Amino acid sequence: MLRTSLATLTAGLAAAGCLAAAGPAAAAHDGPPRHACSPAVSLTGYSDALDKTTYDGTYVGNLSALAPDRRGALAALSDRSSLFRLDARTLKPREVIPLADENGAALDAEGLVVDRDGTYLVSSETEPSVRRYSHTGELLGRLPVPDDLRTAPEGRARANGSFEGLTLLPGGRTLLASMEYPLDGDPADLVRFQTWQRTRHGDFRLGAQYTYRTDPGLGVSEVTATPDGRLLVLERGFTAGVGNTVRLHLADRPGRGTALPKRLLADLVDCPALGATAEQPQPSPLLDNFEGMAVTGRSGGRTDVLVVSDDNQNDVQTTRFLRLRVRV
Repeated sequence: MLRTSLATLTAGLAAAGCLAAAGPAAAAHDGPPRHACSPAVSLTGYSDALDKTTYDGTYVGNLSALAPDRRGALAALSDRSSLFRLDARTLKPREVIPLADENGAALDAEGLVVDRDGTYLVSSETEPSVRRYSHTGELLGRLPVPDDLRTAPEGRARANGSFEGLTLLPGGRTLLASMEYPLDGDPADLVRFQTWQRTRHGDFRLGAQYTYRTDPGLGVSEVTATPDGRLLVLERGFTAGVGNTVRLHLADRPGRGTALPKRLLADLVDCPALGATAEQPQPSPLLDNFEGMAVTGRSGGRTDVLVVSDDNQNDVQTTRFLRLRVRV
């Protein structure tokens, strides 16, 4: 999902007055970075600026995906069928674009890619589906989906547990969607990653399918390609009375076997809170229902990653952005 606007986006986010600054991360040879979550990940800021706000009559929340947009903006997808274009400096909305399916109904939109021509690829976990939209929200088409990934009873996917993440690998030829939870009949820790390959006409055909093992009790809430084609995978869970578990993993580049090995980069409970507060029990006040993630640039040997939470339009949850620097 990298674009030529990434440098502008990263600089704008760093300068945003509403983004709590935590100082630059140290270079790898200087030892552990400042405000470290782990040796590989540091937290450089967070922002609650959009929490419980509205724009043009639309609630700015329920955010499930992020993607660098053209012209230095940031696209943020709401699972209530709205797509926001945010200002890179302030995170304030510039535009809201309503989305709908072929019948004009709302989507349970979860994954987002801004394609090289500026159109939007959006995954929904209702069917599940991946649809293409114009920059104004016009429905342009729909990608094929394997039968076994369809929601039961048509397939083996559980309701509200199918396509959660969506990313485009470097080079723009491979699109990948991650399932949130296992298919019926699969092991409890195994989820499927489905790919599509771009044809010479610019559309996508079905590609290989991969398997990924989650940590016990967690599901995959987002997947994002790194500049070298590996995958940042966000795993998430929730326990009533305890709060959220959110872990960032690095998985191998697809294509080196059907199973994707991973290694833990950080458990976000270990990040410094930097003054963040929580409205419900959490292992750390920084944590919430983190669900969207995008690579926004690279500097100093580290990859800049932006993460956002889905507040579910709930008074005890927060729309929160985290800015991470990751050594992969």
